[in-house]
Parts: sequence; C-alpha cells; structure tokens
Amino acid sequence: MDRKVVVPGDLLSEDAKRSGEGTFVKDGNVYSLLYGLANYRDKINVIPLAGKYMPAAGDNVIGVVKDITFSNWIVDINSPYDGLLHISEFPRRIESDEMSKYLRIGSSIMARVKDVDPTMKVELTLNDRKLGPIRTGQVVEISHTRVPRLIGKGGSMISMLKKEVKCSIFVGQNGRIWINGSADDTDLALKTIALIEKEAHTNGLTDRIVNFLKAEKKARS
Repeated sequence: MDRKVVVPGDLLSEDAKRSGEGTFVKDGNVYSLLYGLANYRDKINVIPLAGKYMPAAGDNVIGVVKDITFSNWIVDINSPYDGLLHISEFPRRIESDEMSKYLRIGSSIMARVKDVDPTMKVELTLNDRKLGPIRTGQVVEISHTRVPRLIGKGGSMISMLKKEVKCSIFVGQNGRIWINGSADDTDLALKTIALIEKEAHTNGLTDRIVNFLKAEKKARS
C-alpha cells in the first residue's frame, strides 16, 4: 500500500535514511510528525490532512493586502503569520508615498515567499515575471493540504489541467488558486479543482480526472 493515514508518533520505518517531510527520526526509526497521509516511496513523506498553512521559502502564494506601513505592505497569506512585502520587492521603483497607488488595501497579489526567519517573519517578493497584482480572473480557495495533489508529481496534474481547460492557472501553496479564462473554461477548471480536492486522498486520481474532463467536454459539445 502506497499511502495510509497516520497520526503523530506512528512508526513508519526502521530505516532512518527514509525520513522525509512530515517525519522525524528517533533511535534510528522514522516516526510521523503529523496527522496525515504517509506516502511510502524512496523517502517516506507525510502529507498533512489538517492544520494551518505554514509558509516556507520558495512557496508561491496568493495574498490580500490588509495594511500599508511606511515601507511594507502587510499581506494576508491564509496563514497564522502575515507576509511582509517590502517596497524594494515591488517590480518597479516606487516611493513610499506612492505605495497605495500600486497596491491598496484589499488588492490581491501573486507572490513568492522570499524568506522565513526563526521568529516567523515572512518576507515576500514580486520580483519575477510570473508574479504581481491580480487584476483579472478569479481566486478560489481549497485546503492547502490538497495542493500537492493538484500540482501532481513533477507538475503533471496542473500541466494537464491547464492544457485541457485552456486557462491560465497560478497555484499558491497556501491553498489559493488564480484562474483566468473564458466563462465556460473557468467553470470547467473550478469543477475539476473541486473534484481533485474532494478525492485527493485516493489512488488513481489522474486517470479519473482525465475521464471526468473527457465526459464534461463531450457533454458540452
């Protein structure tokens, strides 16, 4: 069996070298750190089934500006910790008195976590062509624990989805997803994402999603 539900402290392996994300090693054995799904491959990873999103450097996130200070936008990133977007991480040079012209309170952004320090100060950046303010499309939210299944191994699931539904899609590791396309394509993308979220814990998901998309397209033609 490739996956099973585990709780903190469950023994997963007697080979310490197999310890992956969501596990810890004690006396040479690998134990679960989380309540989640244990994935038994070369490394054993535990995917959390509950809990809040905890930001990590390199994560893509979708955030909403909740406050503006002298040099930072304070951003809600669907986490117990706010993100800080410093004025220097905006893709063009602006002065502090112009900040609200470019991002006001309530603005949504596609950002990346630049750094997280030991005190959980979360620094964001927009310095990438794929990042920036959201001005079109719509944002939906799923459990952040389902994001790995939406992305798929090596990005396989999300690549297939973008191709089949003909939408631009940006997936935030914090569970927020931006979709931009025609009304019909967006509707199909939303239905498919909802199905992936619902059945993320099951095996053979990719094949079911492919068949679902074929059936939906046939019904619409």
